[in-house]
Amino acid sequence: MDIKIDEINWKILQRLQENARESFANIGRGIGLTAPAVAERVKKMEDYGILEKYTAKVSHSLTGHQLKAIITLKAFMGKLMPFLAMVNTLEEVVNCYRITGNENIIMEVVLKDQFHLEKFIDKLIQYGETRTSIVLSQVISDAPLHRLKN
Repeated sequence: MDIKIDEINWKILQRLQENARESFANIGRGIGLTAPAVAERVKKMEDYGILEKYTAKVSHSLTGHQLKAIITLKAFMGKLMPFLAMVNTLEEVVNCYRITGNENIIMEVVLKDQFHLEKFIDKLIQYGETRTSIVLSQVISDAPLHRLKN
């Protein structure tokens, strides 16, 4: 069930990563294919799970979420699975990863202010020890994937 991600597919992926709303006709003009050929390749990449979803990027600060933080959690014995079952209910969490190392979880969260952060941490401390870093600025965001060199 392998799909070949050839040079043309990489060109399509690059264009979609830059602008997921770009028309197949415009992509095709840029890479030398017809719109139906681009659509067919995109459909195959969607079917194989290479293209996972299309989404809108929303500014957290312009929607009232003035604070962004990275929070790590070192789960207490027996609390990791209950945390994993609960974390999807936390509206503040925009990304959550289970990781290796001393901590079990790393989360990216957006919050209204420091008081909201305090209440949020209060919810977490029943599951484990937390460490919080406030994000000052974003250096790289959603960088596109590139073809691996052999």
